[in-house]
Amino acid sequence: MGMNVGKSSGDPDVLVDMNTTPLIDVMLVLLIMFIITIPVQLHSVEMNMPPPTNVKPPVEPEIMKIDIDENSVVYMNGVAIQSGQQELEYKLAELAKKEVQPEIHLRPNKNAKYEVVARVMATVQRLGLTKMGILGHEQFI
Repeated sequence: MGMNVGKSSGDPDVLVDMNTTPLIDVMLVLLIMFIITIPVQLHSVEMNMPPPTNVKPPVEPEIMKIDIDENSVVYMNGVAIQSGQQELEYKLAELAKKEVQPEIHLRPNKNAKYEVVARVMATVQRLGLTKMGILGHEQFI
């Protein structure tokens, strides 16, 4: 495409046209250099895995469920504790003596007395049981 500039006289027409050939050449050279300098992408992921050992897999922990119902009655694995705090302490002390301590899952009812829940948690801590979690916290929202 061209454009005529000036008056139509005997002079040849001046074409105002941009020569894009050098630009395309430079762009192609840059593209080839870019492709060559990119490192080869591998689809594998290198992982440093530990060497296999003949160690036994860890033992699944024993789980002790402590439930507190709406009347503040404490249950251990579904069995109500009738004697109160002394029986609870005795059973928890026996759990603390084990070589591998069990996990204690405490599940209080939202209508249970706070005093009973706090007493159970304090007893567990005092006897040295360290693996305790509180379940069912979504009912308190």
